[in-house]
Amino acid sequence: MEDRLSVDILIIGCGIAGSVAALRASEDEGLSICVVSHAAEPAESNTRYAQGGIIHRGSADSPELLSADLVRAGDGYNNPAAVELLAGEGPPLLQELLVERLGVPFARTPDGQLEHIREAAHSTERILHVGDATGRAIEERLIEAVQARPNVLVLSQHTAVDLLTTAHHSLDRLAVYDPLSCVGAYVLDQAQGRVITILARKVILASGGLGRIFLHTTNPPGARGDGLAMAHRAGARIINAEYVQFHPTAFYHRGNAEFLISEALRGAGGRLLNAAGERFMVRYAPEWKDLAPRDEVARSIHEEMLRTGAPCVYLDVCSHVSHDEILRRFPMIHEECLARGIDITEDVIPVVPAAHYFCGGVWADLDGHTTVRNLYAVGEVSCTGLHGANRLGSASLLEGLVWGWRAAADAAATLPKTPAVRSELIPPWHEDGLVDTADPALILQDIGTIQHIMWNYVGLVRTVPRLDRALRDLHDLRRDIDRFYATTRLTDALIGLRNSAQAALLVAQAAWSNKVSRGCHYRA
Repeated sequence: MEDRLSVDILIIGCGIAGSVAALRASEDEGLSICVVSHAAEPAESNTRYAQGGIIHRGSADSPELLSADLVRAGDGYNNPAAVELLAGEGPPLLQELLVERLGVPFARTPDGQLEHIREAAHSTERILHVGDATGRAIEERLIEAVQARPNVLVLSQHTAVDLLTTAHHSLDRLAVYDPLSCVGAYVLDQAQGRVITILARKVILASGGLGRIFLHTTNPPGARGDGLAMAHRAGARIINAEYVQFHPTAFYHRGNAEFLISEALRGAGGRLLNAAGERFMVRYAPEWKDLAPRDEVARSIHEEMLRTGAPCVYLDVCSHVSHDEILRRFPMIHEECLARGIDITEDVIPVVPAAHYFCGGVWADLDGHTTVRNLYAVGEVSCTGLHGANRLGSASLLEGLVWGWRAAADAAATLPKTPAVRSELIPPWHEDGLVDTADPALILQDIGTIQHIMWNYVGLVRTVPRLDRALRDLHDLRRDIDRFYATTRLTDALIGLRNSAQAALLVAQAAWSNKVSRGCHYRA
């Protein structure tokens, strides 16, 4: 590939939001689309690890009922327009695209109808699922469809370094007076170790979340805040960064949270127990008990662990769900737990809370526009206000579907009015002064430091002294990382370290500034 590439639409990330955006944009055969993913396999994303399901519309359901559940889970801090949009447009789009066009093999009832199940904080059965690997099934069909489109170029093992804006990068210094606009990205080809310049008339940021800035997380390695950090450096508005949702139940093994234990197990009848075998959610959330919103359950587990001095709590599924139903509904979780010595058809599951979903992000409107011209943000990297202060379970996949579709449709429709990028004004990446080789040991140490700071000081329960300490330590660490970055040849790990430090600071600063406990931001 040349060191410079020009396309109509550049999409950064290919989870459900990025893949749907690519699919929608590619419907206009005259457009050229490029999708970049830093993973070796395009399907490797947070979407792939989504277990529970995706919101549809059950027989006793309505847009109004779904809206009420979203707002209740979001502690009333949701953007009403975003809630109304998702509740109205989401289920029909899911039916049309994923069920009818792509044929995602969602579970069916014995009479062949789509099976709707209930999850925590939902007032009715409305969740579609594919066993306990819903995200993987959706992602596989999406990637297959995207790769079949002749006008879509998918670049795996390519890491976005920075967004290109005329104000920051144009050789015409008078461009600083123009409205802030995005014209592409510098992208690292990991295999060849070189940075290519991808110019684009529209850029859709779909890079996912930031769970990996915390010590314990359900997120895969790529969820390190890349998109959030890049958008911040480009000048985009960031909002609600303090709202990081901690999933109540991650499998606890040898001192670590290893993988997600879907709340669908509690929806199916599972009950949380403390080390003494007692149900404790009745004390913390008497109305919802084990089906309370995620932030309440996560804090309750945290408090129960502190009260009892135990390193974890337990989820009892085997006493309330039949052996056959467990194997039918949760085969992947059963297999993963069995590999670690726990048979969930007979044993209780050791669980702890873990960082799971970022409810804040790059401000975006109902079509995914950010405050930077020609830059869209969709999926977990964005914040439309849909989730408010806490996300309702299984809303994230539907959000990615809806906003990925809408952003791509808007980008394609407005391209005729978007001037082509003057490529001669955007300089190529240069490595002058980059004399050092990235030391994996230094990167690993710094990443570990960020994760411990965020877990201990900016975690489930936040206090002024903890946040003060976090900000001091993170500012010092970022200065060291910036000096390291300025003299070191790029690698994916180095890019991730730089972005993790910036993302951590954004979350810590927002948590320090917001004195009001709400949803998944809790100030003690």
